[in-house]
Amino acid sequence: MANRVMLALPSKGAIAEPTLSFLNDCGLKIEKPNPRQYVGLMPALPQVDVLFQRAIDVLYKVSDGTARLGVTGYDIVQEYGQDDVIVIHKDLRYGHCNLVVAVPEAWIDVENMVDLAEIALDLRERKGRQMRVATTYPNSTRRFLHASGIHHFTLVNAEGAIEAAPTIGYADIIVDLVQTGTTLRENHLKPLPDGVIIESQACLIGNKSALLMDEMTLETVRMILEQMDASMNGRGYSQLTVNILGESAEQIGAQLIAEPVTAGLQGPTIAPIYGSKAQADGRKWFTVTLIVPNKAMPQAVEILRRAGGSQITSIPVRYVYLHESPTFAALKAALAL
Repeated sequence: MANRVMLALPSKGAIAEPTLSFLNDCGLKIEKPNPRQYVGLMPALPQVDVLFQRAIDVLYKVSDGTARLGVTGYDIVQEYGQDDVIVIHKDLRYGHCNLVVAVPEAWIDVENMVDLAEIALDLRERKGRQMRVATTYPNSTRRFLHASGIHHFTLVNAEGAIEAAPTIGYADIIVDLVQTGTTLRENHLKPLPDGVIIESQACLIGNKSALLMDEMTLETVRMILEQMDASMNGRGYSQLTVNILGESAEQIGAQLIAEPVTAGLQGPTIAPIYGSKAQADGRKWFTVTLIVPNKAMPQAVEILRRAGGSQITSIPVRYVYLHESPTFAALKAALAL
């Protein structure tokens, strides 16, 4: 329908539940009226319909225009990338994994891709066969190996647990997604340090034609990105409130903004405490509110104490809205809008 925007989300797999949690944290909660159906709603944006699909089908639905937007793994986009699909937000900060080249631990002389190229050449010259590579990512693997100077190899279909391929004997090495590396170690495999093909995580994709031609789709993307950026920005900050005894708001403000940590996002807010009486030396109580980075919290607390502060409280910041969503600004530049 012309007045609707379809968003495709993964129905199962490693990023399915994290995607729902991420959207909920962004104020974009997904409601699924019937758990047996593959459709849902986004109450915060009533024009959005949600379609649940396999992660790979999310890419295809966005490509053919069935869905205008979708969330899937960046590794899938790289492997099966379609001409009319654009990556809107590559860094959603969850679903991290790497597509890596892994070799048997017994290959003690193979420490990098140059060593692996020598192995491939040796297999060709001494044994008259190609190096066998088991993977479910043939396109990405082929491109990476060629770029690494390895041309004598054969891609073989992964059968069952791909990590067992070298042990079973139907492959020499593997190329697979890795999160912690535990499964590789359990199967006596080691990833090559310079063998990372794709650094993947969940990403937001869109149909390029729809973004260029449909104002409603573009405006919906803007609102979604506003929430995503604000939520991810907010995770890095906390709001501090402190009571400080000082000569004046100006004196306290000058003292705090002199320190980058307590200058806040745009300076502290200072207000006199109602009903407080001036001290014998003329100082009065003021309440100061400021936003500080979480990583600088210990330093900020110490600075506030030295400034005469007490009763310091901290509240997590959920959203930090900037003048414009940086991700949406980047998207407009990419689309030449």
